[in-house]
Amino acid sequence: MLINGKDLLAVANENDFAVPAFNISDWAMYTGIVEICEETGSPLIAAIHPDELSHIGVDLLPSIIQKAHRSSVPIAVHLDHGANHHQVLTAIQAGFTSVMIDGSMLPFDENVELTAHVVELAHAVGLSVEGELGTIGKLDEEAESGASVIVYTDPDDAVRFVEQTGVDSLAVAIGTSHGLYPAGMKPELKLDLLERIKAVVGLPLVLHGGSGNPDDEIGRSVKLGINKINISSDIKAAYHGRMREVLADRSLREPNTIQPPSLAAMKVTAAQKIALFDAAGKAELY
Repeated sequence: MLINGKDLLAVANENDFAVPAFNISDWAMYTGIVEICEETGSPLIAAIHPDELSHIGVDLLPSIIQKAHRSSVPIAVHLDHGANHHQVLTAIQAGFTSVMIDGSMLPFDENVELTAHVVELAHAVGLSVEGELGTIGKLDEEAESGASVIVYTDPDDAVRFVEQTGVDSLAVAIGTSHGLYPAGMKPELKLDLLERIKAVVGLPLVLHGGSGNPDDEIGRSVKLGINKINISSDIKAAYHGRMREVLADRSLREPNTIQPPSLAAMKVTAAQKIALFDAAGKAELY
């Protein structure tokens, strides 16, 4: 079932769970992620970053959308980290049901102006909008964009941002980074800050950079108000890591031989995240 992002997250917000937003980089990954969500009964946000969209091509979107329509679980097709209104317009034309506009690296007033403009565009055609306030870190060159120094979301600024932009959900900076954490680096979420933000902002809150954080912290963040968690690096590492092992046999060349073990490894990681987010079985709420 294809669904609007706002409607998808409203149920999560009311029932204290987080919808997994798995980043999709190719058709095989998408089919594997849909399969594990159907097997576990989890709603899904199929997140596609502009870099990923440039890789798979806009022409694949009708197939992604049709598969979402046919799925037994609710699926939102979401533009992840849109940087400007041109990318948002492309997403609208392609059939996305949800968009993120990331003005987090801009001064507050410029972020508000950009986000409010995107909200006006997207709401006019029934799409939901996620904004971001505060900055997410970046750990390596393979990771999505991010800041060298994390700027934590201020609760008072969050209230003003939501009021002035009209966003449907808000990505907050509470101590995560995009990419995989190197050995020796201990990620730590500021859960007390999350509590303060949720107390004054009733909207669904979003956690970016969710790969690699301790499970207990992620689980607690869900119960404290996080309703969408982005996972990209963890599932890609599982998928491509297993693929490298399979391709060690140089005689293999057929995708139907190479990809199934890779997808199986990815699905194990995705299933663990679905359970951690308390999303398993929640599709029946829609």
